[in-house]
Amino acid sequence: MQEHRAEGNTVGSLTGTQRSIIVGSLLGDGAMRCKANALLEINHGLQQKFYVDWKYQQLAGLVTTPPKARRGNGARVAYRFTTRSLPELTPLFQRFYSSKRKVVPEDLTLDPLSLAVWFMDDGCKSYRALYLNTQQFDIASQMRLIELLSETWNVKSSLNRDKQYLRIRVAVESVPRFKEIVAPHILNEFQYKFPNDPVTTEAARPR
Repeated sequence: MQEHRAEGNTVGSLTGTQRSIIVGSLLGDGAMRCKANALLEINHGLQQKFYVDWKYQQLAGLVTTPPKARRGNGARVAYRFTTRSLPELTPLFQRFYSSKRKVVPEDLTLDPLSLAVWFMDDGCKSYRALYLNTQQFDIASQMRLIELLSETWNVKSSLNRDKQYLRIRVAVESVPRFKEIVAPHILNEFQYKFPNDPVTTEAARPR
């Protein structure tokens, strides 16, 4: 995978890489809180320690305390860290939390790294299709993401019902395009989230 470091072009006082990772995390499992200034919380299960450590490495300049394991409700053990409360994070909080719940900003842009982090957070597969578990967002936000995927990256997707909720389903014909965009940024441990290449699978079958 392509390695990212904290240096690079800046957007405000965040590097481009940091901003992309934060945006992708907010589309996924990341959360923000704000008093005077905003902070970001990264929280995954302990089995994804490698992933939290990767995010911490990229965002270390914004963090005081390294990730720690923490027992939650029931048997779940979380592995998490929070950034400092920083003025450069506050505009992102204001955009993603413009209402009482997290929303997708109307002016959001999606670059390949943001898309990859979102997929690593919330992506899954079912046979040849890909899903993005966007159940936390309202329909307007999900439709905004579908439009962004189409207009920015020519990736076709639609809403898919998951029990009483809706999530985004990437169309089978767009899966190769989606994979091409995000693959350089996907950690090896998340390769299982991609469907098997149907051509490769067919060729591998015994005759």
